[in-house]
Amino acid sequence: MMKKLLVVAGVIGAVALVAKKVKASNDERALWHEATTAPDLR
Repeated sequence: MMKKLLVVAGVIGAVALVAKKVKASNDERALWHEATTAPDLR
């Protein structure tokens, strides 16, 4: 029983880490896009 809980906790931790990395990557990509596109001066 304890082994199953440790495995589940490990999987949840790995998923949380991957989700955090994906969010950080998306945030950085959005920031670069904003910084490198020409401003709309209309």
